[in-house]
Amino acid sequence: MSDTTLLGLDRAEFAALVENAGEPAYRARQLMDAIYRERVESVEQISTLPQQFRMSLQNAGVAAGLPEIQKKFVSQDGTIRYLIGFLDAQSVETVWMPQGDGGEAGDGSAAGDAAAGNAARGWDRATICVSSQVGCAVDCQFCLTALLGAKRNLSAGEIVGQVCAVLRDQNVAPPQDRINLVFMGMGEPFLNYDNFMKAVRLLVEEVRIAESRMTVSTAGIVPRIYDLGREAIRPKLAISLNASNDELRTRLMPLNRKWNLEMLLAAARAYPLRNREYVTFEYVLLGGVNDEPENARETADLLRGLRCKVNLIALNPGPGIDFTTPGEERVAAFQKILREAGVPAFVRRPRGRDIYAACGQLKRTVEMGAAPEPQPR
Repeated sequence: MSDTTLLGLDRAEFAALVENAGEPAYRARQLMDAIYRERVESVEQISTLPQQFRMSLQNAGVAAGLPEIQKKFVSQDGTIRYLIGFLDAQSVETVWMPQGDGGEAGDGSAAGDAAAGNAARGWDRATICVSSQVGCAVDCQFCLTALLGAKRNLSAGEIVGQVCAVLRDQNVAPPQDRINLVFMGMGEPFLNYDNFMKAVRLLVEEVRIAESRMTVSTAGIVPRIYDLGREAIRPKLAISLNASNDELRTRLMPLNRKWNLEMLLAAARAYPLRNREYVTFEYVLLGGVNDEPENARETADLLRGLRCKVNLIALNPGPGIDFTTPGEERVAAFQKILREAGVPAFVRRPRGRDIYAACGQLKRTVEMGAAPEPQPR
């Protein structure tokens, strides 16, 4: 065996590792349980394995692979921004967003006991925002992550590892039936498609988070939208729209030059929705830029006939971002126009804005203190 990180291996890869080591096949299941459910930090901690096997794994350079939590920033609203480091000294940000105030009692089942444990900690459900790349190459003009540029893709193990590290830090015991995942952190998941999809399968099959509780957001990598629709296991789809016409979208999202609105919406219309599923369109409102009534009417025309909803997000501010946050009345007016046109529209309230944990703010801002308050236009 050569140097191997266990976190990120699937069942076939674990089986091959165990077979090559001359161990019985059931050792693969013991390894997987330790890595994905017990979330051990080292091979030495896998107490179900014989000491000799553990030593042989360590001598062969096999590591558990759980990433390191380097820093935590806690928001006034309970959101936590994690700086998570990898073996090559690169790092990403992952966000924990608890919801509810607990208060639910256990019913004697494993799920009930987990719910009671969550309630005791002051939350009854939570969302983890997961990164897929170090930096991002898409270059959306209103996003702090874009200022980093593209560093590298994350491996499947590094994507899954963020979830396991946060669940371990939050002391969340299986089953994870009250945990939602959104692949909306640093990076464009569809530019790291194979690793992202392997991570999704591991999170569903081994970490045991339901695919119905996962959502992936893309800036509009059109070929991968078609690919996702053909996957047997897949998260729900969210598309970053952010503009109502090609000229404006190209200005805000240069990616639109390659895959314009006509191509993007054709992919969305062809997407095979499951029962009770819909496509989510995310629209970041920029004061005086894309938040005019005419923009709302154009957006309604674009989406007419689609089984979809729109999440409206008032810009989360950050240094180096040359746009302003619209006032609440402009956001409400935009939402009203969409709803009157028959398009379900919701305003996403920011979480963790004071610690740079809100949508579009992730940039490894370890040197920053509190985020500035948005200045309404």
